[in-house]
Amino acid sequence: MTTDVRLGIDEPPPETLAIGVGPSGPVLDGVPTPVLPISVRSLVEEFVAESEPSTKPGDVRELPLPGELPARVLLAGLGSSAPTDLRLAGAEIARTAGGDVAVAIAARDDELAALAEGLVLGGYRFDARPRERPLARAWLVCCDDAAAVDWGVAYGRGAAWARELANTRAPTKTPMWVARTAAETLTPLGVRVSTRDAYWLAEQSFGGTLAVGRSSVSPPCLVEARWRPRGAAAHLVVVGKGITFDTGGYNLKPGASMKTMYTDVAGGAAALGALHVVAALRVPVRLTVLVPLAENAVSGSAMRPGDVIRHFGGRTTEILNTDAEGRLVLADALAYAVTRLRPDAVVDIATLTGGIKVALGLDTAGLYTPSDELAAALSRAGDDTGEPLWRMPLNDDYAELLSSDIADANNSSGQPQAGTAAMFLRPFAGDIPWAHLDIAGPARASSDRGLVTRGATGFGARLLARWIEAHAVG
Repeated sequence: MTTDVRLGIDEPPPETLAIGVGPSGPVLDGVPTPVLPISVRSLVEEFVAESEPSTKPGDVRELPLPGELPARVLLAGLGSSAPTDLRLAGAEIARTAGGDVAVAIAARDDELAALAEGLVLGGYRFDARPRERPLARAWLVCCDDAAAVDWGVAYGRGAAWARELANTRAPTKTPMWVARTAAETLTPLGVRVSTRDAYWLAEQSFGGTLAVGRSSVSPPCLVEARWRPRGAAAHLVVVGKGITFDTGGYNLKPGASMKTMYTDVAGGAAALGALHVVAALRVPVRLTVLVPLAENAVSGSAMRPGDVIRHFGGRTTEILNTDAEGRLVLADALAYAVTRLRPDAVVDIATLTGGIKVALGLDTAGLYTPSDELAAALSRAGDDTGEPLWRMPLNDDYAELLSSDIADANNSSGQPQAGTAAMFLRPFAGDIPWAHLDIAGPARASSDRGLVTRGATGFGARLLARWIEAHAVG
């Protein structure tokens, strides 16, 4: 479930009204009388005088008004009313409202777009029960900029779809289910979606994807989704890790680590979510999203420590740890991207290592790239969307840790985990400007907070969409 954001009210107002609280107190000027009757306005003013509600963005105080309409008023802190503040305010309003809400906060342009985006993000809930769930609605009653609202809603919906893909449980979320869902969702937006099955993967020597996926009853595949607007010159590629469930293989994960592994597809989901935003907004950039999909299961046909696999393009890898599988599927797709598609830049995104959580915690993703220009552009996009990145070193000395006597590299060189994983991927990008985003920390949340809800967060979908959109502007 998510929130449908609309301008104005064309029916009786909902029972919940949200009002912004700025540095000078609640902003009541301009709130239409139908949603805030004079009698209720006086009650709000009296409550404010007694309680002094917070102006901090993300703080919401509730004033219940039994027998009145609205039946409750939410007083939401707006901070400085910057886009980052209004995005947080919108998320907390939707979360606290839990249903239909009239939002009486005046905003324009970027601030209004951020408010609409936050309302969609905060209203998202995952529920696997097979029942009809009503769509919550948020009416913006002090705004009239439909283009800004559409922009913010597009970003929110792209991230919400990424969350839904990652939160869906493994019995449903087979590789082919993800591929079908991508086609059903993106094709109406003008995206061409092709599903490359296991036979195609074998013909093209996608050895990493086949090795990871061969132990599952659900065969692996590759989603190739192409957005081709007329007149667009630049071509960008995003590669997302698509492990639909990760047991660790023969290097079996402990139970506590395995229970959230239905979200190991979060990188691929974010890549598809970014494409959803780009297509919905008709961004004039050619974009290809590649998602190699596989389930890392345990069976008699599973890859083993000591195996050697051959990737697309011929590079070989010695398997030391079957739980270091994400880089194997990414390697195939990166090599395919740079060889067949020759983009202007390629970015991969993955829940790749536990090591990045040790280094950066749970709110920040690791950014690895040899390109200062690409690092700066991605970092700006992260700052703009509230999905922060921290640039990490690509240390050439780590290459020695990846050495193998029988292959071009090994897949699990030990510490530092995140750095050596990035170094493993680097050769597959060739001479194309490349960046790797390790989102293992912020891809999942244990509780509702800020812009995220419990479970998959959709981290990276909005960040990548903003980077792509900025690339279109030049």
